[in-house]
Amino acid sequence: MAGKHSRTRIFSSPAGIVATAAVGVALAVGGTFGAVQLTSGSAQSGQTTLDLAPTTAASSLAPNSPAASPSASVSPSASASPSATRSQQAASRGKERTASPKPKPTAKKTTAAPKVLDSGSCGASFYSDGQLTANGESFNPNALTAAHKTLAFNTKVRVTNPANGKSVVVRINDRGPFIDGRCLDLSRAAFATIASVDVGALTVRYEVLG
Repeated sequence: MAGKHSRTRIFSSPAGIVATAAVGVALAVGGTFGAVQLTSGSAQSGQTTLDLAPTTAASSLAPNSPAASPSASVSPSASASPSATRSQQAASRGKERTASPKPKPTAKKTTAAPKVLDSGSCGASFYSDGQLTANGESFNPNALTAAHKTLAFNTKVRVTNPANGKSVVVRINDRGPFIDGRCLDLSRAAFATIASVDVGALTVRYEVLG
């Protein structure tokens, strides 16, 4: 459609002229403008020559140029972040720090070891019959108690089995035993702590505690 072209047609009737005009209109709508020239033919009477000379201008064929695209807007330059300002230290920070006092260790309470008033060795046995003790208590075979001939009631005595090193502290609440060679008669529970009750009797080392 950009170049020029020329067509000459000869029509012998008015109907042809009308058709040719329609073609010209169609070409004009499509973007081509032409000049229609009617000439009478010399060879044949009644014939008419139609000269279509398109005179399309290149500027008219070119589509409307799109509007210039808007230039890319320049992005705003990043503003420099404000420099961090250091606040003045509080007055308390400017002072010299002192070491926090260390907590003093709590003194552990130590229980003084009982004083040994008397010691020795003798035979010991056990008993488990339910009865009243010499100080008026109900005998309890499961309590750590013992009978002695002369020691004051509530005296504490440490009894040790030298065969295995086991020991038990008993409280005197009864009198006995009344058998030669024995000085202590332990409750069943106290005797079982240092030896088997199947033994019945054994030699022990005793310490009277003050």
